[in-house]
Amino acid sequence: MDTKSTLLAAALKVLEQEGQAQFSTRAVCAMANVTAPTLYHHFGNIDGLLSAAMAVAFEQFLVSKKAATQAHDPVVALREGWDNYVRFAAARPRLYAAMMARVLQGAVIPAAAQAHALLVDRITAIAAEGRLSMPVEAATHVVWASANSAALLYATAALQVATEPQGPNSDVIARLRNSAIQSICTSLPAE
Repeated sequence: MDTKSTLLAAALKVLEQEGQAQFSTRAVCAMANVTAPTLYHHFGNIDGLLSAAMAVAFEQFLVSKKAATQAHDPVVALREGWDNYVRFAAARPRLYAAMMARVLQGAVIPAAAQAHALLVDRITAIAAEGRLSMPVEAATHVVWASANSAALLYATAALQVATEPQGPNSDVIARLRNSAIQSICTSLPAE
């Protein structure tokens, strides 16, 4: 692995283990076994490194999202994509929190836009079959909000271990998903 890739892998590991609040060039350099000038040579500053790490994280997320959906029925594909989104946040809660923080700060991340476009495509496919009960844009907001709500439950549990160490109840997560999908669809496939 080249130095730049090693630094990016170390940055992602620091984000996953410590979260964005504890993210530092010192921690990344120590993990990558390089000096600060090497990091600055490749990324300019800590923000450049963080931006590059977020781009890689979203690319990893997008790859997993594309691979997760095998269904031909667009509602089942939507459900699988929703579950994949939430699984990613559950497995990597600190990284997910950092990714969402970066998006909320207005960062333009191509893989994030592609992931959102994939959601819109899935909902548009439901509409094309005449099974959507509201406009595509409104349905996209419902599904996006419900997936982020469920994901945030996992991130919150990981960041505030004392309040909910085992994470959210799986029934709550399933209800969020099912309620969102039922609210946007006129007909559902059998589970």
